[in-house]
Amino acid sequence: MATRTRRTTPGGRPVRTLVLLAALVIALFAAIGASAALGNPAGQWSPKLGLDLEGGRQIVLQPSVGKGQTVTTGQVDQAVDIIRERVNGNGVSEAQVSRLGAKNIQVSLPGNPSQETLNSLAQSSQLFFRAVINSTQDTPPTFTLPTPYSAPTTKGSTTPKSSTSPSGTATPSGTSSSSSSSSTANDVLPQAFRAATTTPTPSTSSTPAASSTSPSATASSTPQATASSSTPARNLPTPYDSSGNVTTNGLGASDTGWESRTVSNDWITSGLATKGETYSQLLTAYSCSNNDSRLGPTAAQWQQVARQIPASQPTVGCDTGRAISGAQAPAMKYLMGPSEVTGSQITDASFGQATTQQGVTTGQYEVNLTFNSKGSSEFAKVTGRLNGLQAPRNQFGIVVDGLVISAPSNTNGAITGGKAQITGNFTENSAKTLANQLKFGALPFSFNELTSSQVSPQLGSQQLRDGIIAGIIGLILVVLYSLAQYRLLGLVTIASLVTSAVITYGAVTLLGYTSNLRLTMAGVTGLIVAIGITADSFIVYFERVRDEVRSGRPLRAAVQTGWSRARRTVLVSDAVNFLAAAVLYILSEDNVKAFAFTLGLTTLIDILVVFLFTHPVLTLLSRTSFFGNGHKWSGFDPERLGARGVTYAGRGRVTIAERKAAAAAGKQA
Repeated sequence: MATRTRRTTPGGRPVRTLVLLAALVIALFAAIGASAALGNPAGQWSPKLGLDLEGGRQIVLQPSVGKGQTVTTGQVDQAVDIIRERVNGNGVSEAQVSRLGAKNIQVSLPGNPSQETLNSLAQSSQLFFRAVINSTQDTPPTFTLPTPYSAPTTKGSTTPKSSTSPSGTATPSGTSSSSSSSSTANDVLPQAFRAATTTPTPSTSSTPAASSTSPSATASSTPQATASSSTPARNLPTPYDSSGNVTTNGLGASDTGWESRTVSNDWITSGLATKGETYSQLLTAYSCSNNDSRLGPTAAQWQQVARQIPASQPTVGCDTGRAISGAQAPAMKYLMGPSEVTGSQITDASFGQATTQQGVTTGQYEVNLTFNSKGSSEFAKVTGRLNGLQAPRNQFGIVVDGLVISAPSNTNGAITGGKAQITGNFTENSAKTLANQLKFGALPFSFNELTSSQVSPQLGSQQLRDGIIAGIIGLILVVLYSLAQYRLLGLVTIASLVTSAVITYGAVTLLGYTSNLRLTMAGVTGLIVAIGITADSFIVYFERVRDEVRSGRPLRAAVQTGWSRARRTVLVSDAVNFLAAAVLYILSEDNVKAFAFTLGLTTLIDILVVFLFTHPVLTLLSRTSFFGNGHKWSGFDPERLGARGVTYAGRGRVTIAERKAAAAAGKQA
């Protein structure tokens, strides 16, 4: 005899569904606990607050451009959009970015942002792939103290001696002069910073003299010095065009002829080189580690000019140093040709841990790049050409803002496919920052931090407290309505709202750690509005079940039949709400975006609660005598709902109305 297998539904196993929901909630708060105990930086057990509720840091950025360059309003507006995307690249951080005046940009960040985050806002993030022409190890400059002066002794010198006669004096006098000049390519200071120096070199002579009968004796020695400095004349060619840039004259990006070419005008106007100096001399003078301005231009000054060099010109740059046997190796500096691939040809950038050919992670972070069609073609040409050159000319420098992030060598032929990886001394945060900078595009120019100040909350704890009170009042009104309309069934509404609130609190807190979500007053408003949306889903479900009871079905059957019809309405309603929140989030900015985000988040949580809590709980209650038999305080009393008479409910099944009619007939008999 064949048997028919009954189809099981989530409502058929309510206990298992509730256990699943409990496991999800436990996992949510376990993740929050793990972030608070093990996170770096550590997480917290409460949601992060936005700029209007917590305060933060406000910085003003000023464009940094070379001599003769101008800043337009369009460029500043473009920079505002890019900085806003960079700030929000890690999530909804609720930062405010706006133009201040004609050229400056004001950025307000909630909380206490790291210095790395602040630095990333001002960096242009111009990416260039440049062929290496020559390289050398950076040598930190040293400060040599002058030799202490000591008076030399000369044979036959006259030394005054005392005598009983008070009428004799001896007065030695001396003069000296010397001159010296030196200028080599290996000097610590570049030619533009060299100046005449004076070094006293004494020489003595003695001239005894007798004077009057004055009873005194004196001796004096006065070293005098003169110095002069001369610079050897240079008869090097100066192939500058009308803009002050070096003309290529047919040189390729990897040609060693660049070493003997004179440097571009950017290095000269900045004072780091003199007209006539070659790129070979510039490579020698360039410093990667000097932090003392007394020893010459600092590393920051060199990099400041290096980031302004156009892509069509050669440049010099330093790498970030390499770790060898646990120690930091000295930085290398590179002379590189004109750029052949730029960051504008990148379509996507991401980060992750590097892997070997066997798929094993190395523990080091890398930035993954995807080029467009033109970038892919150019990158393949560059790597193919470098493959046939000798070191270091088989390397290409990956330069970001004048700093060589990496300078890999190519010995495997042309790299096709339009993908590349940047490796270096990356941490997870620095790799993520660089990937976001490259993904959202380079700023039209770099910025200098003009001012930085701590700002107080715009609204403060009082407004937050008022918002919470408003939410509690709204929740109480929903609870009172539910109890009045649904009697004890309203307790299911209360339990569902509490469950939704717990999950929402955990989700907002965890997103604060993983995605830097910050709760502003607009976001709190979105959470308050969500109370009504969540209650609406329960009302739709309860009313569908009561409609089935009115039609004469027993409660257990009414719950399942009403659920199959109500869930479609709930899904459609929440889908419309979520779509509206998504459109609002995409098209809006700042505070409105925060409202849209919390509204969309609570809409998803509403679906989760209705499916995994409200329906299973109501299924369990329908199996009890209090609710199943339609007690007058259960909210499912057939008489109060106006249930119909006897209806067909299938073979062997009796409806509630039929049982009540039979009971009434028995009493009359």
